Amino acid sequence: MAQAETRRNLVLSGLEPLIITPESVFVNIGERTNVTGSRKFLRLIKEEKYDEALDIARQQVEGGAQIIDINMDEGMLDGEYAMTKFLNLIAAEPDISRVPIMIDSSKWEIIEAGLKVVQGKSVVNSISLKEGEERFIHHAKLIKRYGAAVIVMAFDEVGQADNYERRIEICKRSYDILVNKVDFAPQDIIFDLNIFPVATGMEEHRLNALDFFRGTKWVRENLPHAHISGGVSNVSFSFRGNDTVREAMHSVFLYHAIKNGMTMGIVNPEMLSIYDEIPKDLLEHVEDVILNRRDDATERLLDFAENVKGDVKNNEKAVQEWRSGTIQERLTHSLVKGVDEFIEIDVEEARQAAGRPIEVIEINLMAGMNVVGDLFGSGKMFLPQVVKSARVMKKAVAYLLPFIEAEKDGVSSFAGRILMATVKGDVHDIGKNIVSVVLACNNYEIIDLGVMVPPEKIIAAAVEHNVDIIGLSGLITPSLDEMVYLAKELDKRDIKIPIMIGGATTSRAHTAVKIAPQYRETVIHVNDASRAVTVAGNLLDSNKKIYASDIRAEYDAFRETFLNRSRDKNFLTIEQARVNKLKLDWENYNPTKPNFIGTKTIEVALDVLVPYIDWTPFFRTWELFGKYPAILTDEVVGEQATSVFRDAQAMLQVILEEKKLTAKGIYGIFPANQINDDDIELRDENGKVLEKFLTLRQQSQKTKGAPNMALSDFIMPKDSGKTDYMGAFCVTTGFGGDEWAAEFEAALDDYNSIMVKALADRFAEAFAEYLEENPSEAKAVFAKCCLAARARLAARAARDTIIRKGALEGMTLPGKLSDCQSRSAEESEVFIVEGDSAGGTAKMGRDRRTQAILPLRGKILNIERARLDKMLASEQIKNLVIAMGTAIGDTFDISKLRYHKIIIATDADVDGAHIRTLILTLMYRYFRPVIEGGFIYIAQPPLFKIKRGKEIFYAYSEEEKISITGSEDIEIEEVENADDENPEEETKEETAKKAQKTHVQRYKGLGEMNAEELWETTMDPERRVLKQVTIDDAEAANQVFDMLMGSDVAPRKSFIQANAKLADIDI
Repeated sequence: MAQAETRRNLVLSGLEPLIITPESVFVNIGERTNVTGSRKFLRLIKEEKYDEALDIARQQVEGGAQIIDINMDEGMLDGEYAMTKFLNLIAAEPDISRVPIMIDSSKWEIIEAGLKVVQGKSVVNSISLKEGEERFIHHAKLIKRYGAAVIVMAFDEVGQADNYERRIEICKRSYDILVNKVDFAPQDIIFDLNIFPVATGMEEHRLNALDFFRGTKWVRENLPHAHISGGVSNVSFSFRGNDTVREAMHSVFLYHAIKNGMTMGIVNPEMLSIYDEIPKDLLEHVEDVILNRRDDATERLLDFAENVKGDVKNNEKAVQEWRSGTIQERLTHSLVKGVDEFIEIDVEEARQAAGRPIEVIEINLMAGMNVVGDLFGSGKMFLPQVVKSARVMKKAVAYLLPFIEAEKDGVSSFAGRILMATVKGDVHDIGKNIVSVVLACNNYEIIDLGVMVPPEKIIAAAVEHNVDIIGLSGLITPSLDEMVYLAKELDKRDIKIPIMIGGATTSRAHTAVKIAPQYRETVIHVNDASRAVTVAGNLLDSNKKIYASDIRAEYDAFRETFLNRSRDKNFLTIEQARVNKLKLDWENYNPTKPNFIGTKTIEVALDVLVPYIDWTPFFRTWELFGKYPAILTDEVVGEQATSVFRDAQAMLQVILEEKKLTAKGIYGIFPANQINDDDIELRDENGKVLEKFLTLRQQSQKTKGAPNMALSDFIMPKDSGKTDYMGAFCVTTGFGGDEWAAEFEAALDDYNSIMVKALADRFAEAFAEYLEENPSEAKAVFAKCCLAARARLAARAARDTIIRKGALEGMTLPGKLSDCQSRSAEESEVFIVEGDSAGGTAKMGRDRRTQAILPLRGKILNIERARLDKMLASEQIKNLVIAMGTAIGDTFDISKLRYHKIIIATDADVDGAHIRTLILTLMYRYFRPVIEGGFIYIAQPPLFKIKRGKEIFYAYSEEEKISITGSEDIEIEEVENADDENPEEETKEETAKKAQKTHVQRYKGLGEMNAEELWETTMDPERRVLKQVTIDDAEAANQVFDMLMGSDVAPRKSFIQANAKLADIDI
C-alpha cells in the first residue's frame, strides 16, 4: 500500500502532457496507424497518400485514443523514410500531435529515425534482451538520450516468456539492467508481458491469461514505478468469427488485468462488452476459461459459443424480459437505453416505496445516471445515447416535480448551480446546450443565459443566482477575447467563482496563457462534454482547494513553457511586414465595374440545398468523430452514427415537407479600395464611406521571397485613383428553427431540440457552399430580368426554340460543375473529366481562380440519330451546353462562351477514347465555331509514373517510358497489388536491390492520380501538355463516328475488317 502511494507518475507528451498517475484510469492506445494491423493504412502509405493517412490518425485521437502507435514495418516500404515523413506531417497537425506518439518497430533504424523528429516525449515500442545485453543497453542509452519512455518485451536470448516464472525472470533482469546500469527512470519503463490466446484446446495454453495477471501483479509489487501494457485482442484469437464471445473475453480479461495493475494497452472499444452487462451464463463460461477454474472450461465454452453466434446483444427485442427486474434495475435500464415507454410507471412505483419524492431522484434516478456517466466517461456510450438518456431523466423529473413541490421544505437537491452562456458576439450554442444537458443529467441546476451574452449580464446573473460555477462557450475567434475581458472584470469585482471554458476555438493553451493570468480564481478548459461532469465535481467537492491549486500550478508551468517556446520565434514589426507586403501590378489593372452595386436579399428552396450539405460536421456536433460516409461503418462509433443519421434524415423530411425552416441571405457588391496598407474602405455608389474593413497582416519571419500578406493586398490602393470592388454575402437558414427547437424543449425533448439546431446549421453552411459554387445562381435569384431575356430569345424560332425552352429554361450552372472564380472568359478554362472520382481529384488539385471542373458520368448520348429534344433530355449534354453558355441551335452565340479553353480530359483507355470521340462529334455538329475559334483542347495525361529510388518521372508514351527506364521489358506495377498481405520476409541484400529497382506504374485513369500528381502532370499551365483541336481533327472524328454509328452497314463492316488486327484491346 505504501509503495502505491509513493509511485512516481509516468509523464508523456505531444503538444499536451499525458500524466499517468496511480489514480489514472486505463490508457487506451490507438493502433490503426500501423501498417501491419491496418490494410487501409498500409495502402495509403504505399501510395504516399499521406493526407488521407493523417485522417486515420486524427480519427483515432478524436475517438479517444490517448496515445497513437505508429508502425512502418513492411517489406515493400522504406520504413525510415515513411516514419520520418509521417511524424513530420503529424507535427504540423495540432489536433493530432497533441497526444503522445508510440514509435513502434522491430527495426532499430526505423525507431531511431522516428526519435530524431518526434515531438514531445514519446514511447519506444519496443526493445528486449533477444539480441543480448550489449545491444539492449546500447538501445536503452540512446532512448534515454532522446528523452523517451520504453516498452520492454518479455523476451530474452532463450525466447519469449510463455509462463509466469519466465515473465518475472526476464522482467526482473531487464529492470535491473535499465535502472542500475543505464540509470533509466523506472517510471519510464513499461513491460509487455505477452498476452497469448486461451481456449485453444492445448493444455499448455490454459494458464496464459492467469500467468499474465500474476506476472502483472508481481511487476507492480516488486519493480517500483514500472508499468504494464499489452494487446488485448490476442487473448480471444481462438474465437475469431464469434464477436459476442470475443467481446466478453476482452472485457473479462481487461477487468482482471486492470485489477492486477495493467496500466495501458491496445484495445478496440467496439470489441468490448460492458462487464456488468455480460449475460451471467456467458460470463461464467468465459471466466472459467480466463481464470482456469475448470478442467473442461474450454470444451464448455466452445459448446456454449455455438448458441450465441447470432448476435445475442440484440436479444433486447424481447422487451418484456427486463421488466421482470427490480425497480432500480428497470429505472437504470430505461436510462441507459434511452427508453421512456415505462418511465412514469416505474417512477410512480419508486415514489410509493420512497419516504419522500425527492429520494427517487437522489437515490434511484441518480444511481441510473451514474451508470450512464461511467459508461460515457469510459467511452462505452456515445453522446447521442447520453442525450436520449437525458430525455428519459427529464421526463422522470417532470413527473416527480408536482409531488416535490407539494412538500417543499426549501432544501435544494442539486449537486450545484452552474451558469452557462455563449459570450458576446457569438451565436453558436449547440455545444453549450449539449454540455448543459449532460450536467443536468448529473443533478446540476443549469442557469442558461443563451447566446450573445455581454459580460455585464453574465456577472449580474452569477451574483443574482449565487452560482457555483460559470461556464463560458464560444465557437469563433473573437469569443476568446471576450472570455479574457470577462475574466478581468470578474477579478476586478473580487468575484470568486470558478470558470469552465469550452468551445471549438478554445484550447487548454489559450486558457492557460491568456485567460487564467487575468483571474485569481480557478479557470479550467473542458475539451468535451464527457469531462464536464468530472471537472464540475472536482471544482465543488471537499478537496476543491487542492484541485484548484493543482490546476493553477499546471497552467502556470504550461504557460511558462509556452512563452519560452514562443520567444524563439522571429517576428517582424508591423512596419517591416508592410514593407514586405504582397506587391501586385496595379498599374496595368483596370477594374471592371459590376452591373449591380448595393445589396439584395436572396431566398432559396431548401430542397435545392440538400445536395450541398456536408454531413461530417453534423456528427462532430454529437461528438462522433469521423468523415461521412465512412463514419457510418466505423468500428467504434458506426452504430451510433448510423442511428443519429437515421433520425436526422427523418427530421430532414419533415423540414422539407412542412417548410419548417427558411433559407434567406443577403448579397452585396461595393466600391472598395485599400487604405492604410492593411484596411479596406467600402463605399456606396455615390462615394459615401460605409465601413472600414480591418484586416490582419502576417508578421512572422518568412522565407526569402515570400510576402507577409493581408487580405487588403488584393484590393487596389486608393491612391491609384481607380475604384476597385468587393463582394460579400451572409446566409442563414435559422428562420423558424428557434421556435421549433423551443417546442421540443418544452416537451423535455433535448435530443430533437439539438437535432433541429444541428440541421439548421448544416443548411446554412450548405447555402454558403451553394452560392460559392453557383455565383450566377445568386445573380439569377435577384436579377429576374434574365428570365425575360431568355423568353424573348426563345420566341425567335418555332420548334427548336420550344424544345430548348422546355429543356433549358430557368437553368443555371449545373450542380456537378465546380466553377472557377474568374468571370473573364479569356483566362478561364473548364476540364471535362470522366466520372466523379476524377472530378473529385481534379476539384482538389485545380487552381480555383481560373479552372472549372465538369465531371460527366459515363458515356454521353450517341447523337448520330438523336433529335434535339432527346439530346437536351440527356443530363450530361444539357450540363455541357449550360456550362459553355453559348446556347445551341439558332440561338447559338459564340460571344457568350464562358471559357476560352475547353479541355477534354478523359482516361487513356478504350472507354476514354470513345467518350472523347462522342464529345468531339457533338462539338463538330452543334458547336463548330467553338472549334474554329481554337477553344477546344485535349489533355495529354501521362501513361506511366516511373520511380527510381526517390526520383520520380512521368512518361507520356511507351517510347518515353523506354527512354527513361532503358528497357522494353521492365515490369509494370498495378495499383490494386498495393495491398498484398503477409509479404515474405526479405534479406537485407534483397531489400537493397529493391531500393535500386525501377518501379513503373501505369495510369489507367485520372481517378488513379492524387490531386498533386494531377496538377503537376495535367493541369498546371506551366508544365502540362495540351493538344489544340483543329477543324480537321474534329471532321476526322466525325467521319469515323459516322462510319461506325451511321445507318450504312458496308463502310462499317469494311472498317472493322481492315483494322481488327491492329486493335490494342485494353483488358
